[in-house]
Amino acid sequence: MAVVDVTVVPLGTGSTSLSGFVAACQRELQRHGAGLKFELTAMGTIIEGDLDQILALIRRLHEVPFKHGAARVNTIIRIDDRRDKDSNIAGKVKSVKEKLKEDS
Repeated sequence: MAVVDVTVVPLGTGSTSLSGFVAACQRELQRHGAGLKFELTAMGTIIEGDLDQILALIRRLHEVPFKHGAARVNTIIRIDDRRDKDSNIAGKVKSVKEKLKEDS
């Protein structure tokens, strides 16, 4: 299972506010992200699941700002595709929190 961090940045929108574009991308995730887990963060979205399905969905997300008037779109993708053991969003966070407790 892959964990992917994606940020879709619309450029040439005439405004510094991007929340409308973010909301449109989140609606696209809700409509077409069946079988995937996703989590909105302050700086992007984390998606967990089958890598092929995620990449197809990211392609759809990249198009969303164009449909809403952006002249240019910059999409940043980070992929954690671990195959030696199960990896997921919750497990990654839990591992760090456990290590923080050890330091206390």
